[in-house]
Amino acid sequence: MSSPKPSTIRVGRRYRANRLDGPYDAIVIGSGIGGLTTAACLSKLGRKVVVLEQHYTAGGFTHSYDRNGYEWDVGVHYIGDMGADHTLGKRLFDHITDGQLKWAPLDDHYDRIFIGDRHVDLVAGPEAFKAELKAAFPSEEAAIDTYLVYLRQVAKAMPGLVLGKVLPDLAAGPLRKLVGRVAPDYLNRPTREVLEGLTDNQELIAVLTGQWGDNGLPPAESSFIIHALIARHYLYGGYYPVGGASEIAKTIIPVIQRAGGEVLTYADVKQILVEKGRAVGVLMADGEEVRAPVVFSNAGVFNTFDRLLPEDAPHRDYYRQKLETVQRSMASNCLYIGLEDTAENLQLPRTNYWIYPGPDYEKQVSDFMAAPDDTDIPLTYISFPSAKDPSFASRYPGRATIEIVAPGPYEWYADWADRTWGKRGEEYEAKKEAYAQRLLAKLYDKFPHLEGKVDYYELSTPLSTDYFCRYSKGEIYGLDHTPERFEQDWLKPKTRIPGLYLTGQDVMTCGVAGGMIGGLLAAISASGLRGLALARRMFMG
Repeated sequence: MSSPKPSTIRVGRRYRANRLDGPYDAIVIGSGIGGLTTAACLSKLGRKVVVLEQHYTAGGFTHSYDRNGYEWDVGVHYIGDMGADHTLGKRLFDHITDGQLKWAPLDDHYDRIFIGDRHVDLVAGPEAFKAELKAAFPSEEAAIDTYLVYLRQVAKAMPGLVLGKVLPDLAAGPLRKLVGRVAPDYLNRPTREVLEGLTDNQELIAVLTGQWGDNGLPPAESSFIIHALIARHYLYGGYYPVGGASEIAKTIIPVIQRAGGEVLTYADVKQILVEKGRAVGVLMADGEEVRAPVVFSNAGVFNTFDRLLPEDAPHRDYYRQKLETVQRSMASNCLYIGLEDTAENLQLPRTNYWIYPGPDYEKQVSDFMAAPDDTDIPLTYISFPSAKDPSFASRYPGRATIEIVAPGPYEWYADWADRTWGKRGEEYEAKKEAYAQRLLAKLYDKFPHLEGKVDYYELSTPLSTDYFCRYSKGEIYGLDHTPERFEQDWLKPKTRIPGLYLTGQDVMTCGVAGGMIGGLLAAISASGLRGLALARRMFMG
């Protein structure tokens, strides 16, 4: 069997040692949205930054790829808060792209939640959102009203949590106590527990938590913080980048280049250089040393402290112990589908479909993990990128794409982990094919007219996630968003090692917006008084 051809979508400049143009003011390891945000924010402050990306294209989980005449995004399925210039997310995107990135709205009914045979839509705008839910659950009006109050209260508590990430330790401790006193008591409780305090209607709880795939933990395990942040993030609808996900990196990179910096791909960092107790640069896979007074890691805490920090680095044991207090998030399979017709002709919606067998998410997940071949898939998410992107039809005439995401633990595929991408053998391909057929059946169940229209499909596994994004267990959301995770005061940009900072989704929360805010906080933390001015501009407008 021949290997698939690598994608032709390449964003960033290919690394060669002789293309390094130091001295640099900062190095960023990894070009996910957190790393790109940090680099762009520093560039806007006049810093010369080099971003080093091991993959052949920049963007991390925001990259796109093409194959067989189709293009798919790998992680940007929809983003909230892009419809108004005054939101933090929109202000930050405009800042790091110089306003070059454009957004297209999804349908007002942005998420459709199927619980068994029934479905309820999440509709854009707080009043429409409430009206739709009240029509579906007429006896639950009080619970629905209170739920929206809870979302607002969590949003009000966030500035305190954000501030704690950037203040020096001496100030952060007392602030955390103060936030603990004024924040609502449900802030960091498990999501299901909070909602069961509002209603005993399990179907309503299932609809309200029907986006749990956006953070990877079913509601009994997730912190209400992450639930509320995601629900509120999409409350005014979902948006998609015009031109596809790769436009994100494409529009950020010129901002970095204007300050003399660069985003280099195929740039494999092997180690963070630590001298006299401080981070001073990085060692590349080709033996080249790149030096700068500050190093930002967008590689996630496991990679940073387990793989990249040298054995004799100060505080390494401290961070090794801290890694015991957090877990890696869920891994997934994604089916990428190509169809030889337009999204319009095929009547593909600008709505995400979330398909669940029933309201008991936790039981469905545990049953599935115990016997995956004999149990219904507990969560199936279907996205229609070619319908969401108004430029798709002109870029790929007569074609359409669909993506289906579902749980797929790393352990299923561990036997093939040491084989090269595209060359893992027939048994691996057969295992993938069996799951692909189950996911196609989910699609045809909701869209019977698509049967026979599929021209091409391929399934990615957690091994693909590891190969392209270096998350070694295929995790897609960094760390699990449990209540315990939000109590870890070491998950912040400034590390105990002078000159070394963290950026990306492990700093604050997952998702494009979460990773971006982590990137902003990292830039603020490393920039002194100029960082304060940046913080005021971004947070206060």
